Amino acid sequence: MTESQKAEDRAAPDEPRPRTMLSEEQVLAIVPVSPSTLSRMEKEGHFPKSTYISPNRRIWFQDEITAWQNAVNGTSRRRHRASRGPKR
Repeated sequence: MTESQKAEDRAAPDEPRPRTMLSEEQVLAIVPVSPSTLSRMEKEGHFPKSTYISPNRRIWFQDEITAWQNAVNGTSRRRHRASRGPKR
């Protein structure tokens, strides 16, 4: 059990709990896409929006990533593979 999990367990039930923040590197370790694909998915509204906590530090909230993962459906008709040109 990590120290943050221990702190969450000690928090009173009615107290707001801190949300875990993930860096781009941590998000890319969870979501198997390239940085450019992550950026495109975010811009197109297919992935949770990041938040800047300082001018050069962008984060995502872990609970939003988890909710996105739970909503992903591998058979969605909206997603498709990019065309790789004409078949030969």
